Amino acid sequence: MKKHKNILSLLFLLASVFPCFADFQGAWISSVYNINFPSKEGLSMEAQKAEAVRLLDAAQAAGLNAVLLQVRPEGDALYASQIEPWSRYLTGTQGRSPGYDPLAFFIAQAHQRGIEVHAWLNPYRAAASASLPRSPMHVSKRYPQFTYQIGSVLWMDPGAPAVRSHINSVVRDLVTRYDLSGVHLDDYFYPYPTAKGGPPRFPDEKTYAAYRSAGGALSKADWRRSNVNALIREISQTVHSVRPGLKFGVSPFGIYTKGAPADVKAGVDQLNELFSDPVTWMRAGWVDYLAPQLYWKEGGPQSFSSLLRWWRNPAVNPRNVPILPGIAVDRLSSHGWPVAEITTQLKLEKNITPRAHGGFLLWNIGPLSKNTKGLMAVVRQQ
Repeated sequence: MKKHKNILSLLFLLASVFPCFADFQGAWISSVYNINFPSKEGLSMEAQKAEAVRLLDAAQAAGLNAVLLQVRPEGDALYASQIEPWSRYLTGTQGRSPGYDPLAFFIAQAHQRGIEVHAWLNPYRAAASASLPRSPMHVSKRYPQFTYQIGSVLWMDPGAPAVRSHINSVVRDLVTRYDLSGVHLDDYFYPYPTAKGGPPRFPDEKTYAAYRSAGGALSKADWRRSNVNALIREISQTVHSVRPGLKFGVSPFGIYTKGAPADVKAGVDQLNELFSDPVTWMRAGWVDYLAPQLYWKEGGPQSFSSLLRWWRNPAVNPRNVPILPGIAVDRLSSHGWPVAEITTQLKLEKNITPRAHGGFLLWNIGPLSKNTKGLMAVVRQQ
């Protein structure tokens, strides 16, 4: 009996230290542009809560066990924060309270349904629309010297240590005060290439010059990648030191770089244009999982199975870090995909090895909550 108790104690200890990824089936709930929650600015507290319940009911009905709620879409908060202002997507005015704490409400309701809540943050987007007013406590007001307008969007400089420290403080606050199951970052580090091709000019000359003046020797491209690496490493350390057992993951762009894999056509070079290196994050053990956004059909120029095999390949992923593919269920409507495409991708996820632990993330919960083309039954059968 004593031996059995010791074994059980060891199992509990391991469960508290190492995240469990068995059958991680989740969906993103997006707040930016009011994509999912809330569905529009200025809804009453009661209407917002009703929307949250409907989304979580859909997740439960589909058999999902996790939702990734976007709590920081543009340097703001869908929760009660002393660090950043209330999101305008709640009330229409940045800094105005919605009268309740949406994140706390989501967590309470999700846990009643056996669903984990992961806090999803956009690290560097400061404003989706640079022309709209921002709260005096907004990060762009705190660090205007590190705030750049790229097109119509405001972007914080990843090369500024103060900006990175601020983001890390936000993460620490979240994991300290909320009963979260994890922290999640999306793919927006440096700006994506423009529609005309090629990355936009990013005016970080001063921060790069400061780095060089302090003795730094990296090229600008390597320095930019090192900035993102530092953010991932530091957030990982914060999450795991404050709350051992919490999951920390990132959903990078689905293609690493041109030629990886060789049979896939790459339009965006993540490594050399977005300056993010998720392979390094896996190999260094900074992430508990990756959810590459594999938002393409099976068998096409960016074939779903080719990409998933590449991410799970031991030569790329020697630690066997769980790879949970992002699946674009929104393309049932936007691109006219048949629901059979989602069935195919879900089956491929289960069959492509090595598979440390399985799972997927759906972009986004909207088609599931609307049961577009009978999606609910397809997901529930997994």
